[in-house]
Amino acid sequence: MAFISTGYHLDQPMENRFTDIGPQKYDEFHLPVIAKGKGKWLYHEIIKPGVLVHVAESGDEVYTVRCGGARLMSVTHIREICEIADKHCDGHLRFTTRNNIEFMVDDKSKVDPLIKDLESRKFDGGSFKFPIGGTGAGVTNIIHTQGWIHC
Repeated sequence: MAFISTGYHLDQPMENRFTDIGPQKYDEFHLPVIAKGKGKWLYHEIIKPGVLVHVAESGDEVYTVRCGGARLMSVTHIREICEIADKHCDGHLRFTTRNNIEFMVDDKSKVDPLIKDLESRKFDGGSFKFPIGGTGAGVTNIIHTQGWIHC
């Protein structure tokens, strides 16, 4: 009866259970204003391509700056993304299902410095590392199979 000797109870299988399987619950990492407004968002507007504002019943606002990301990213690139989030967004960001990056701030005055920082970051060849856009009638990332990565 190995299960019984370890403290496992048939009637209460989850009691004293310890597991590290899987990620932590996603809502533990929300921007505080997003957690506060959960289920109470009235509407959102696209201010300009790649910039949205969400407004809650309470009047709280969350500004999102969306920029293109890659499906495969280097550790260096991810660290740069985290550096931007730490500098402008209190460490908060999210990835969309199309691998775009959304930097979220709780104050309109933080939007322009964030955009200027994103626009200043370019690859050696001159293209933007973080092209802003992908909202409304704009182009977003194209998702396709990655056969070469695993075959």
